[in-house]
Amino acid sequence: MKHTTPWAWVPTLYFAEGIPYVAVMTISLIMYKRLGMSNADITLYTSWLYLPWVIKPFWSPFIDLIKTKRWWITAMQLLVGAALGGVAFTIPTSFWLQGTLCFFWLMAFSSATHDIAADGFYMLGLNERQQSLFVGIRSTFYRIATIFGQGLLVMIAGNLEVLTRNIRYSWSITFYFIAGMFIALWLYHSYILPRPAEDNEHDNITASGMNKELWQTVVTFFRKPQVMTGICFMLFYRMPEGLLAKVSALFLVDAPHNGGLGLSPAEYGLVQGTVGVVGLTLGGIIGGVAVSDGGLKKWLWPMVVAITLPDIVYVYLSYAMPSNLLIINTCVLVEQFGYGFGFTAYMLYLIYYSQGEHKTSHYSLCTAFMALSMMIPGLFAGAVQEAVGYRMFFIIVMATCAITYIVSAFLRIDENFGKKTSEKSVEKE
Repeated sequence: MKHTTPWAWVPTLYFAEGIPYVAVMTISLIMYKRLGMSNADITLYTSWLYLPWVIKPFWSPFIDLIKTKRWWITAMQLLVGAALGGVAFTIPTSFWLQGTLCFFWLMAFSSATHDIAADGFYMLGLNERQQSLFVGIRSTFYRIATIFGQGLLVMIAGNLEVLTRNIRYSWSITFYFIAGMFIALWLYHSYILPRPAEDNEHDNITASGMNKELWQTVVTFFRKPQVMTGICFMLFYRMPEGLLAKVSALFLVDAPHNGGLGLSPAEYGLVQGTVGVVGLTLGGIIGGVAVSDGGLKKWLWPMVVAITLPDIVYVYLSYAMPSNLLIINTCVLVEQFGYGFGFTAYMLYLIYYSQGEHKTSHYSLCTAFMALSMMIPGLFAGAVQEAVGYRMFFIIVMATCAITYIVSAFLRIDENFGKKTSEKSVEKE
């Protein structure tokens, strides 16, 4: 293969991995809110978009069977670019809801497939030493994509609203800009991505063989010790955050007469897209350092506390209704830092549960449960909020923290797991 420095493609590849996920999961929330949709409809429709990440383990084996991972990466980037353009085109139309949702679905499936191919290509395109060296780089650029997406891009849309006095065209222009950027990434990666000798079509693998391997993976997954405890932990550890994630974003931008803080898209981009992401990242880094020193078992309960108690800042915000951005930023920073710190325990448990034979496939199934844990609460979170109001909704979120404590109490973890290990796991929440 031609020699291409990893610096030329690893950062841009993982930046490209982050953008469509943020567009589907976060930017869509703010856009639909600005277009006048109800919270119940927004959370219902956008939570279903988690589905491709829930079921992606069941089609990931066929990415090995058909074409090369390089082909899948470039093909999916082209599809994502087309989907972004489709969203931009349909926003000003009379069928904007059906049209944008259709293209967001295309974007979600393309993005989930791109994730599979990119992570596989990363292992083929780099040797073991380079993989260890660039694991931090890939996570950093994924976070940069998050800040760029839910921070800068939302700010751009907000500023365009002020300039054009037209919400629909402002968001349409924003999505055309993202589409153009993604087409540029597709062209760049079509040229710059290396062609590893190992990245070839596997003619000796059959679909029936793949199906048999997939069935074996599922069977052995459900035969693991503490399987019910593990699945309950994967599904319910993040129950409060699953309820909070989408509604908290809507609360920040909702009008004060509806009980929200009334932030403009530009202010939201600063609060959630910049300060919040920084808090999340710092929490994750400190969580990883803590576990490497004392092990997951030692730090489990401090992390359980960290991922639950800071949610109370939204109870405070809903009652105090501050207009001071410093106060709002501080509250979001605290909540996101706690989430980042507590999420470390969750990710490490997925690795712990996946140990043994088929660990890669088992970890993929664990991530499906991870996506499901956010999808299920999100489906009805908006309806609950509309029924009881923001204040009572955030109190309900605090009450569901008890579920996190219950599922954590039943875990049995080797006291040495996680200590002084060089293995790092960085995944999208």
